[in-house]
This record gives sequence, structure tokens and C-alpha cells, in this order.
Amino acid sequence: MEPTLVDRCLIVNADDFGVTAGVNRGITEAHEQGIVTSASLMVRYPAAAQASAYARRHLELSVGLHVELGEWLYHAGEWQLAYQVVDAADASAVQLEFNRQLTQFQDLLGRAPTHLDSHQHAHQQEPARSILQACADRLHIPLRGITRAIAYCGSFYGQTEAGDAYREGITPDRLIDLICTLPRGWTELGCHPGYAEAMNSVYLTEREDELRALCSPEVCDALSRECVRLNSFHDFARD
Repeated sequence: MEPTLVDRCLIVNADDFGVTAGVNRGITEAHEQGIVTSASLMVRYPAAAQASAYARRHLELSVGLHVELGEWLYHAGEWQLAYQVVDAADASAVQLEFNRQLTQFQDLLGRAPTHLDSHQHAHQQEPARSILQACADRLHIPLRGITRAIAYCGSFYGQTEAGDAYREGITPDRLIDLICTLPRGWTELGCHPGYAEAMNSVYLTEREDELRALCSPEVCDALSRECVRLNSFHDFARD
């Protein structure tokens, strides 16, 4: 069933579920006390087991696979590879690693993911794009930014494209502005709530700013005032 012309359906998806206990705690708080309805699990970390246990107890939280092939950092005026899981240009290696992460996800959750996406949007480039698209088609689930029925909004973020701090991008007011300008139909809003302890990342204290905004009563009021339906990928699948 397609949304009617007056419907605006919002999925608020938290990335990096399972990276650390602090990120897990932030995501679960944003789900229970805020507007997060979905999460994307990174399976390569010890805290993925804790995240999965929470998801098995809270079936209303849709959980997808956040495929990790590597990470890039902006340094000295250019993007540089910080680490790689596999060579993202090697189709065979990407396929094998994707299969491994998908199998680990299914072992942890006991079910298939509700959606697919990737760390730093690696699936926007080939060969990862075709590999993830084939799986999404087979499982009949959305692939972030590719499935046309769901628009992706990544504008709620606390850094510029060059990696500079941009705290104005993760305030409650910024989140309210995004809610007020949502298009008709389905939108996925990406976010990264969490606590920074024991985390090695260039995106640290910003996660706590995001958490505060996602749990802001003013943001919840804006959803009601704007008649925006807060949904998950479960709801999208049912429609």
C-alpha cells in the first residue's frame, strides 16, 4: 500500500549498532526515550552480541546490516584510507566478506535483516552496489539510497564533508527543521547516537549531541504538529 498524498512516514535509523557498549547504550536510549525506530548492526565487534540480544528482546526495533568494508579519514586536505576489511575494488573479496557478515548477522539475530546499508556508504560504489542490490532484491528489503520508495536523508550530522566539527547540524532545532521539510512518502533519516567512551573514531562527542536531540521533547512535539508518522522498516514491509 502506497502512502496517501498527505502521509509523511519517517524511519529514524541509528547506524553503528554493535560497535561499542557506549554506542549500544546511546542507541537503546534513543529508541526507548526518543525517536529512533531502527538500527543498522555492525557485526565485526564484540559488542554486536550485546546489541543483538537487545534487538531480540525488542522486536519493534527494525535492525538491518551495516556492511563494513573499511573506513576513510580526511587528513591533510584529502581522504585517506584508515583501514580496510577487504579491497573494496575486488568483487570476489567483497562478495565473500558480505556473505560472511550477512551470515554472522543471521546467526546473531536469528532472522534476516530488515534493510541493508554500509559504513561510509561504501555500497554506493561498484562492485559493492551490485552485490548488496542482488541480496536486497532476493530478500525483498530496502537498500539505502538505492530503493526508490524510501528517500534517504543524511543531513543530521555533526561534521562537514572535510571532517570539521559542525555542531549546528545536530541540534534539536536542526532536527525539527528537517522534520518540517520532509517530502511526502517514506524517508529514512540517518543518525549516530551513542556515548563516546572506549570508542576509536573521529566521530565521538557528536554522538552524545545527537542523542540529546533525538530525545528532545520539542522534536517529538514537532512530529505530532507536522503529522509525520514515525515508523520502522517493519512498517514499510507491511505496507
